[in-house]
Amino acid sequence: MPVEGTWDLTISTPIGKIKAEVELHQESDLLSGTAQGAGERVPLRDLALNGDQLTWKQAVTKPMRLNLAFAVIIEGENLSGTARAGRLPASKVIGQRRTQPS
Repeated sequence: MPVEGTWDLTISTPIGKIKAEVELHQESDLLSGTAQGAGERVPLRDLALNGDQLTWKQAVTKPMRLNLAFAVIIEGENLSGTARAGRLPASKVIGQRRTQPS
């Protein structure tokens, strides 16, 4: 399943909704990407696509320093799942693909 493109995410956290943008690229079997939000752009680590489930990790420093682990299900142009920061409760994630490669 192709996951390439720019995805607009909304993460529902205990401190409110956070908007983020994730860019995903695939060359051969290598999946890479970056996330942007709260004024910083960070690389995605440990990207893995298993069927329609996409997982990755990323570190952020804003609004606070956190290591996040994402697990989402891709359904066409939409995704949904969770983002987890350490031992904190999982936050709901939803998103839509903005652009799809031709």
